[in-house]
Amino acid sequence: MFLINDILISDSLFEEYFQCDMEKCKGACCWEGDYGAPMSHGEIREAEKILNQVLPLLPVENRKKIEKEGFSKYYEIPSDVTLQSGSGGVGGVERDFIGTNLMDDGSCVFLVKNEQGIGYCALETLYRQGKTEWKKPISCELFPVRINKSDIQGFEALNYYEWDLCSQACSLGKRNKIPVFKFVKNALIRKYGEEFYQEMEIAYEESLKTNR
Repeated sequence: MFLINDILISDSLFEEYFQCDMEKCKGACCWEGDYGAPMSHGEIREAEKILNQVLPLLPVENRKKIEKEGFSKYYEIPSDVTLQSGSGGVGGVERDFIGTNLMDDGSCVFLVKNEQGIGYCALETLYRQGKTEWKKPISCELFPVRINKSDIQGFEALNYYEWDLCSQACSLGKRNKIPVFKFVKNALIRKYGEEFYQEMEIAYEESLKTNR
């Protein structure tokens, strides 16, 4: 572990490799798992602002689910349950949290699929079309990096969440030599700023020198 701006960072973000291979996994992290993607109160407000733009992009069943139950849900996680990722996942967050609501099959309510069966986020689709300024929950964009927080111990930590479902992404990342932290570069900058990411780059280069 090392420290940047009071954020603890796992060595695995430098040592492991990752690059999504959508042709192989089809975006399964958006429909596998038992819990939705963690959302902050601010992110819920952002989603509410653009909800009327998002709904027309979603399948009828998803729209009905949102209209009936809402797009977010409070999850109470039993103490004997091992937290898993998926559907945005919860690996690395507090046991009880607010996240995106899920369909009965476990998929995120914001999930849409193309003709090839590849899943995409309707929120992100609007953003990429230049129709909105908010992309999607940061927990989704940061995956497979998870933020651990402890109010008691007063720290925030970034950890790599390893998941068998993403084995193809690990293989592709290794072939292309893309460390986990570089794969989530845009998300890290969005969350912590450009200077923070530059500090990570410096720390990474120093780690390479040390391990030579």
